[in-house]
Amino acid sequence: MSKTYITISTYNESENIKPLITRIFEVFPQAHVVVIDDNSPDGTWKIVKEMAEKDVRVHLIHRTAERGRGSAGIAGFIYALKEGADYVIEMDADFSHDPIYIPAFVNCMRDFDLVLGSRFVQGGRDADRGPIRRFVTFLANLYIRAFLQIKLHDCSSGFRCFRREVLESVELEHLISDGPSILQEILFKACRMEYRIIEIPIVFVDRKLGKTKLTYRHLIKGFIMVLRLRFDIFPKVKKKCPPQSQTQQETIPSGR
Repeated sequence: MSKTYITISTYNESENIKPLITRIFEVFPQAHVVVIDDNSPDGTWKIVKEMAEKDVRVHLIHRTAERGRGSAGIAGFIYALKEGADYVIEMDADFSHDPIYIPAFVNCMRDFDLVLGSRFVQGGRDADRGPIRRFVTFLANLYIRAFLQIKLHDCSSGFRCFRREVLESVELEHLISDGPSILQEILFKACRMEYRIIEIPIVFVDRKLGKTKLTYRHLIKGFIMVLRLRFDIFPKVKKKCPPQSQTQQETIPSGR
């Protein structure tokens, strides 16, 4: 049976993380969940650590020196690949991504290399966000599709499933995004390598608990990253991720 790992990057998600992991196991009990927490002041990592000590399917990467959605996502991918994952799903921690779609993602991997949970294909929906947020998302996707020439509807979706070969091919240790633009960087590279990509409809709902981490600063950095990708404006020397000891990253083994 194929091994599926689900990576979740967190910062101050203590209200959501335990119910989310519990729900994931209800709909897909054979999954492993990897939480990458940036030393949340609200103790998110402590909750996950307690769960990991009791359940071999729960894994924690507790980062005390480094922060950022991009580097956290990369750390989760690298960990999952080292653990032997065949498929890696990434999703948000705030229940905006419903775990109910996970089995459909995995089923699609029989014929595809990358599955996107899309709000903008038939059957998908951006359920309860305000008109300004929806308009910003619409403009962002229009911009990404136009500049990067990606023929997909939801280029900013953070709910995805990868075949391990895709993540190996994009050279995770050489990615440069340190924020949410990691989504576009990986997608752009996967498209250029002509991997088989499908979008399946999801209903995206706004968080009910906690505060959003997405700021206008992140949006601006994302727009700049798209330009860098489009015109190949990258450092001449690709910098590898520092060793674990240098990043003060602690991996908490699951209970065994």
